[in-house]
Amino acid sequence: MKKWLLPFLLVLPSLSFAGDKLDTGDTAWMMMSAALVLLMTPAGLALFYGGMTRSKNVLNSYAMVFGAFVVAFVVWVIAGYSVAFGDGGSMQAVIGGFDNMFLNGIKWNDLSGTYPTYVFVVFQGTFAAITVAIASGSVIERMKFSTWIIFVAIWTIVVYAPITHMVWGGDGAFLFDAGALDFAGGTVVHMNGGLAGLVLAILVGKRKGYPRVAMKPMSIMLTVLGGALLWFGWFGFNGGSAFGANEIAGLAYLTTTLAPAAAAITWIAIEYLVYKKATLLGAVSGVVAGLVAITPAAGFVDVSGALIVGIFGSIIAFFGVSVLKKKLKYDDSLDAFGIHFLAGLWGALATGFLAIKDNDLLWDGPLKATGDRLGQVAVQLESILVVGAFTLIGTVIVYYVSSALTGGGRVDEETETIGLDEAIHGEKGFNL
Repeated sequence: MKKWLLPFLLVLPSLSFAGDKLDTGDTAWMMMSAALVLLMTPAGLALFYGGMTRSKNVLNSYAMVFGAFVVAFVVWVIAGYSVAFGDGGSMQAVIGGFDNMFLNGIKWNDLSGTYPTYVFVVFQGTFAAITVAIASGSVIERMKFSTWIIFVAIWTIVVYAPITHMVWGGDGAFLFDAGALDFAGGTVVHMNGGLAGLVLAILVGKRKGYPRVAMKPMSIMLTVLGGALLWFGWFGFNGGSAFGANEIAGLAYLTTTLAPAAAAITWIAIEYLVYKKATLLGAVSGVVAGLVAITPAAGFVDVSGALIVGIFGSIIAFFGVSVLKKKLKYDDSLDAFGIHFLAGLWGALATGFLAIKDNDLLWDGPLKATGDRLGQVAVQLESILVVGAFTLIGTVIVYYVSSALTGGGRVDEETETIGLDEAIHGEKGFNL
């Protein structure tokens, strides 16, 4: 049995057994969950971002998300999985080592608890892919495609995999040992990807004409369709993070429906109070903010907790998108930072305040060990600071390396004016 998996197996109520034994129900659920999370990136996120882009750049926006998925997944199998979930020896606190590169040492019939290890590899690989794809939303319409692809490959190993290990790597991993709670990726995925996006946006620079020139979305309908696919896929994202077809998966299903619904209503209400308009873009933005916020808490909180997480996640994300961005004057094109980082940060912190004390899934930490809720909040804050610092420093380094390898990370002015669809890809997403 893999060492990192032990803490999960000891606490899941439906997995109380001495050794690994294949369960067809759990296997089917985890395979379906991985497929649902896969759908979120080359379909859901790509459409969500593409619809918000100007027509001359819609295909490039889609290509950046699609490219991020295929590159990140291959890199994940080659080295990312090993760094995230391997045995790191003396470096176990930060990385998992390189013994499982190319999945070396993992046989086709090996099990991770009640389902094949290969299924776990795929499931976690889809998380890696969507995390880096999130960051693309901050730099669309002006970043070189070649720079982006190289950035994705390096960042997945250098930034994403170590953070995944520190939070989810099991015994010996820094933040896991501290008792930090992150059910499905508030820190690992959303804070990580959202902050990386902001760093890239600042390093690449603002779009030509921003904020003076109106940059209207190409199709709100595509964005809403993408948002709906994201919500659908999120049931695998959160439900699959229970690692089986069990009671915790059922809890995550409920909270993953309730929190974004409450968040959408909240966003609509705020928009109407502030602008006297209730926009469809605002509604779907609220849904995504609620999904992001509930992700770290999905299997830890009850109905009241889900409502609180969703409502305040929407308020915080609205503030980030409508107030903070204008105040600080950064060009986060599609608000990856405002929605993913800020709502993810809130969800990570709220988990400490709202997690159910008798939840069997809580791994060792202040709340489970001694009932110390303030201690748990302090641990959550520690994980936020550690992940934030690691992402910030790592993203800066990876960007400069990627930029140097491609002769600069930004497209030239002519390419930006023409549009990246024609100039870089030689085709158009829409003939508009």
